[in-house]
Amino acid sequence: MGRKSPYPEEFRKDAGALYRAAAGRRTYAAVAADLGITAESLRTWGRKEEDPATPKSRDVGASAVEELARLRVENSRLLKAEKEGQLEREILRQSAAYGGREMK
Repeated sequence: MGRKSPYPEEFRKDAGALYRAAAGRRTYAAVAADLGITAESLRTWGRKEEDPATPKSRDVGASAVEELARLRVENSRLLKAEKEGQLEREILRQSAAYGGREMK
């Protein structure tokens, strides 16, 4: 994650809408120059605003890679939590056995 954008969310949405309204007649650079921002900023905002129901072919590969990375992180987190749970159960089991011997 990068730094927080100095532009308000409404401005970013409007900028993306302005580019989409050009319907391919104007480039990112031309629209961005009119707004006083960089073309890459406009492109990034536009990608965030795109309808996820209609992914582009290159976005499908990128989203699949992102999903795989997310699942690997989640899997790692769950395995760690499972190991911690097993350790806790073992400690409780030993504690109960020790406590049971003390009572007799």
